[in-house]
Amino acid sequence: MREAALLRGPAGWTEFSPFLEYDDAEAAAWLAAAIDYGWHETPPLLRDRIPVNATLPAVAASEVPGVLERFGPVRTVKVKVAERGQTLADDVARVRAARAWLGPEGRVRVDANGGWNVDEAEHAAHELAPFDLEYFEQPCASVGELAELRMRLHDWDLPVAADESVRKADDPLAVLREGAADLLVVKAQPLGGIRRALALVAEAGLPVVVSSALDTSVGLAMGAALAAALPELPYDCGLGTAALLAADVTGHPLVPVDGAIEVRRVEPESRLLTAHAAGPDRVAWWADRIRRCHALLA
Repeated sequence: MREAALLRGPAGWTEFSPFLEYDDAEAAAWLAAAIDYGWHETPPLLRDRIPVNATLPAVAASEVPGVLERFGPVRTVKVKVAERGQTLADDVARVRAARAWLGPEGRVRVDANGGWNVDEAEHAAHELAPFDLEYFEQPCASVGELAELRMRLHDWDLPVAADESVRKADDPLAVLREGAADLLVVKAQPLGGIRRALALVAEAGLPVVVSSALDTSVGLAMGAALAAALPELPYDCGLGTAALLAADVTGHPLVPVDGAIEVRRVEPESRLLTAHAAGPDRVAWWADRIRRCHALLA
């Protein structure tokens, strides 16, 4: 279940959807992003379509084809691994199934969400090596662990990507100074908006992948605008996640078509907002959260 607050500003609809467990200090950056996108025009956009990957949750290997078919034809799959309560054997089976679905020319990347220690991540890298991984996303939780893992894998052609170590860090560029990542995963909402994310990318000087946080299509449109404004976009982006949703706020969601999504603002539809509206208690909870976060920004 995903909850989101949608706001309509002078520039169009925007989204505020920090996860429920995030405190106000962390959620305030997401509100800054919503204000940036809804109250200001986007920076100049350099492309009108964004190539995207399919995102494969930590499902059983037998379920892999059914999930990936929701995305249509794509050349890249990001596979979730290191799920609590599962084993490395489960991960290997899931990655094997994804590789079989893609074929030998497709690209497979894995995302551990910081779920392994350094020894576990190194062992996983060896076990997953036969599947020709594109990169290893957030295999360990801390910047120091990522740096150590990169040192252990220095003879491998296996880039390490930082996600949580960027978007949830007080100092998102620590991964750069400590040599802990080869590329960055950036998300518009957690980083405070398109402009702040662009500034971070320019300062970091590393390749980036733009990804989502399971937003509605309104939030995905913000991510697509960020991806479209980047000078270079060497990797397929994690912005195809509307394909995983059972419902959306628009009848024209930003789902992948031929491996890409459009760059456009999304207009929610009244009937869908009504159909999926939260109850009065949840609306009050979100309104209060917005007031608190806005006070922090002020």
